[in-house]
Amino acid sequence: MIALRVGYEIIYECPQPTPMILMVNVHPSRVSDIIVPDTLTVDPSVPITSYYDSFGNLCSRIVAPAGELRITADGTLADSGVADPVFEFAQQRLVQELPQEVLMFLLGSRYCETDRLSQAAWDLFSQSPTGWGRVQAICDFVHNHIAFGYEYANPTKSAWEVFNQGQGVCRDYAHLAIAFCRCMNIPARYCSGYLSDIGTLPPYGPGDFAGWLEAYLDGHWYTFDPRNNTPRIGRVLMTRGRDAADVPLSNSFGFNTLKNFVVWTEEAGNSGHDATSVRLVS
Repeated sequence: MIALRVGYEIIYECPQPTPMILMVNVHPSRVSDIIVPDTLTVDPSVPITSYYDSFGNLCSRIVAPAGELRITADGTLADSGVADPVFEFAQQRLVQELPQEVLMFLLGSRYCETDRLSQAAWDLFSQSPTGWGRVQAICDFVHNHIAFGYEYANPTKSAWEVFNQGQGVCRDYAHLAIAFCRCMNIPARYCSGYLSDIGTLPPYGPGDFAGWLEAYLDGHWYTFDPRNNTPRIGRVLMTRGRDAADVPLSNSFGFNTLKNFVVWTEEAGNSGHDATSVRLVS
C-alpha cells in the first residue's frame, strides 16, 4: 500500500455573481481509502451545498462572487500501489443479457456519436477477439490514431471529429474508444480523475486531470486508458458519466475567465516533481 497526495488549485475571475456546479472531489467509491479528506475550499468563502447526481458523483453548488475566486483541495488517500488490473479472458455479454442499469452506456451521447461511427467500428474491429481483446484492440487503434497535444483541445470536439482529425487530448481518446465500444455492443462509460506518474520515466508532463473509460465485461466494469494504453499506478477516480458532458469540472451559469489551473498527484512525502500550471482542457 502507498499513500497518495492529491489536490488542485483553480482560479476563476467572474465579472458578476455566478452560480456554479463543481465536480472536483474524489469519487464516493474511494471514501474508505481517504486518510486526509480532499475538502473543497473556496476563497473568498461562500456557502457550499453538496449533492449526488444520477451517476453517483459528488457535486458542490456555489455562487461565485464577482472578482477572483480560488478553489482548492489537498487530500491524502490509501492506494494499493498496484497497476490497473488486466483480465484478458473477460468476455462481453449479449445485449439481451445485460442488466438494465448499464444499457444507457450502449447508446450514443453528446460526444460519442455511435450512429456516425458504427460502420467504421465494424470495419475495424469485427474480426478482433471478443471481450477484453476487442476493447484492447479498440484502445490500441485509438492510441495510435490520435496525436496528443494540448493545442488540439477543443471543448466541443466529438468522437467523430477526433476520428477524422486524428488529434486531441486525453478526453478525446476516451470519447473515441467509448464510441467504438458502444458500436460493438460493449457498454462503456467516461471517467475522470487523478493519475500519478508513479512507475513511469521522466520527463514528466504538467499536472492535469486525466480522462479514461470503463468497459462492462463479465458483469464488471474494467478500466481502460487509450491515451496511455498501459496499466498505471495511482489512478484516483473523481467522476463517471456517459461522456465529458456529464462530468465537467465546473458548470458555470454565467461568464468567467480561468486564470490558473494546477493539479498534483504524488506519493505522499515524496514530491518527485513540482505541479505545473496548465490551461484547462476539459
